[in-house]
Amino acid sequence: MSQPDRLWINVTLFDGLTTAGQPMAVAVTKGLIERVCPMSELPAGERVAGEVIDAEGRLLTPGLVDCHTHLVFGGSRAGEFEARLEGKSYEDIARAGGGILSTVRATRAACEDELFAAALPRLEALMSEGVTTVEIKSGYGLTVEDELKMLRVARRLGCERPVQVVTTLLGAHALPPEYKDDADGYIELVCNRMIPAAAAEGLADAVDVFCEGIGFSVAQCQRVYAAAKQHGLAIKGHTEQLSNLGGSAAAARAGALSVDHIEYLDEAGVTALAEAGTVATLLPGAFYMLRETQVPPIALLRRHKVPMALATDANPGTSPIFSLRLMLNMACTLFRLTPLEALSGVTTHGAQALGLHQHTGRIAPGLRADFCLWNTSNPAELAYSVGLPTLAKRVFAGH
Repeated sequence: MSQPDRLWINVTLFDGLTTAGQPMAVAVTKGLIERVCPMSELPAGERVAGEVIDAEGRLLTPGLVDCHTHLVFGGSRAGEFEARLEGKSYEDIARAGGGILSTVRATRAACEDELFAAALPRLEALMSEGVTTVEIKSGYGLTVEDELKMLRVARRLGCERPVQVVTTLLGAHALPPEYKDDADGYIELVCNRMIPAAAAEGLADAVDVFCEGIGFSVAQCQRVYAAAKQHGLAIKGHTEQLSNLGGSAAAARAGALSVDHIEYLDEAGVTALAEAGTVATLLPGAFYMLRETQVPPIALLRRHKVPMALATDANPGTSPIFSLRLMLNMACTLFRLTPLEALSGVTTHGAQALGLHQHTGRIAPGLRADFCLWNTSNPAELAYSVGLPTLAKRVFAGH
């Protein structure tokens, strides 16, 4: 074996699913993981590298994956936060023209440079906590031109910072005012113009929908899924957040990578996810901000061995939280995940929710060398404490 570019030694290794029981070594060559082995099995001849990093027992994890965000948007909805505290519900605000549509107005009014400047510190906040892969959705433009504008900004973020950005077209996020009484007409626009345009320009990796009473019906979402598949784009879904419409099962049957929120998911839906290999993405930030009481069916997901991802849902209305570390804590305290389940949710299963599990999210030979070195040897510390500067080093593609 040739001399690696970098050799990490004496690490406490969490590989994305389990923690090794002995000191480990990880060799990196040309941005890829070349070798993972116990220190006791590392030949003396391989202890030489371009750079040797002695972790001295500290924890090495995969780079963190935030698989559900809405980082690109205009304006602020702090006023709605105040209104909810005064007794108005999320649905009350949405039906009164607030909610998503208030952000739509601000986003439409902003140019690409303004949206980029606003989104950049949000992305950098995630990166400062160890995020190396992030998904960014559109969904606040609701016209062909404005949705593409958001996706271009998301792509630009990934070009100008050392992070992988996955883009998702969320045209079916809300009904725009121009189509107030014509939901089917708007879905036709999404399917026949928006999706083809995003695919033609290479701006979207996936297509998402908001399947809900204040969003779109299962039948309308199925039309979007069909259009996405026709254009070679992956499928995701906002489902079962406020009610049980059967949207998760429909998305799973269509081959969705993940369904997200899922507080009202029932066992039939969980079974559909298990059969399809669809990831369940938990979003405790929105649960917390909306003061919800319906907890996702964690026991059912465990019983049926459905992978559970975890994400910030960073957005201006229902989760204005740009800390994936905080989501680890919330998932454990609010949803009763174990610390290792939560950590797998922002590594292995987060990558799986984006269709990237063969590229990142784990520490294994052949995958991209995305790492986090932490000033602790205990993986539970990452979910237990909040606010401490625990991250010692963030590595993206070996650097």
